[in-house]
Amino acid sequence: MQHIYLDYNATTPVHPEVFEAFSAFYREKFGNPSSIHWAGRWVKGAVEKAREKVALLVNCEPVEVVFTSCGTEADNMAIKGVAAALRERGNHIITTRTEHPAVVNSCLYLEQQGYRITWLGVDRDGLPDLEQLEGAITDRTILISVMYANHETGTLLPVREIGEIAARRRVYFHCDAVQAVGKVPVDFRGENIGLLALSGHKICAPKGIGALVVRKGVKLSPLLHGGPQERNRRAGTENVAGIVALGKACELALDAMTAESRRIAALRDRLEAGILAAVPEARVNGHRERRLPNTASLSFPGAEADSLLLNLDLAGIAASSGSACSSGTLKASPVLAAMGVEPASIRGAVRFSLGRETTEGEIDSVLRVLPGIVERLRK
Repeated sequence: MQHIYLDYNATTPVHPEVFEAFSAFYREKFGNPSSIHWAGRWVKGAVEKAREKVALLVNCEPVEVVFTSCGTEADNMAIKGVAAALRERGNHIITTRTEHPAVVNSCLYLEQQGYRITWLGVDRDGLPDLEQLEGAITDRTILISVMYANHETGTLLPVREIGEIAARRRVYFHCDAVQAVGKVPVDFRGENIGLLALSGHKICAPKGIGALVVRKGVKLSPLLHGGPQERNRRAGTENVAGIVALGKACELALDAMTAESRRIAALRDRLEAGILAAVPEARVNGHRERRLPNTASLSFPGAEADSLLLNLDLAGIAASSGSACSSGTLKASPVLAAMGVEPASIRGAVRFSLGRETTEGEIDSVLRVLPGIVERLRK
């Protein structure tokens, strides 16, 4: 059976060059970067070189990159860290109803601690009203948290405009860019982002490594307390192999982004066009232009997503119904619900996310199989 992987937004295979780069740091280059002897110096330099590569990809200074274990930790660190650092100044945070669970649940936690959260709605394309956003800012607002690209629909949020509002109103802006980094150009400096989260396993690095980019001058209380690692931002011995892998993945993503994004977008468009032509009542969720090149969210009213995914899996095709962090909950997608998508379309929503190893032949194989599955389930 042919196996076709179309769930790159959940995780990606490790790039061979990334594997080659970090594998030595499990063997001969095993030192602790905090050690002052030769074993520590060997790896300390590699950590700082990786920091430079991350900075190049998102246009920040290397000193602003704080390595974490994943994007979820980076989001928690940003939201809870700012909330703790600025508690005397204010207790109001603005976010949207379509954020990743790492942001949503961090805000719900703070709400229980007495912070006030404004949950902005979005339109049918998944975009917030910027006038409503600015109108929600008060003298007690300490943070705006809006993602760069939606994990389910691929819709690109108006990050530059939000950054301008945040800068003008002197409010910190946190952006979960986990799904965007490496797929589209991300300009931390130019887009007035104060804190930016990214994750290695979304860009062909291994799981267990991420980063939070923290603009100079941003006040942030650490989540972890211990040693002085990461300039006192995050205590704990660094995941050297993971950091090296993330640096290499960022380097490869920067080199290939333009050509690869164009190739993958063409495959996504081929997939969508084929499905819309062959499956009656199928529809695309999210903005049709402002979106990631690799993501297609489609609804199939009259069919249940769980059954669709099971039948696709039996045919060797891996896809998903939304965030990997929410899979198995059997809850309707809060992202699509916030966008005003009809319940029948939400229940039949499937996300296809393409990546480096996706081929035209694989897309054509999906198009041969999927229409029959939908027809059978509808009957």
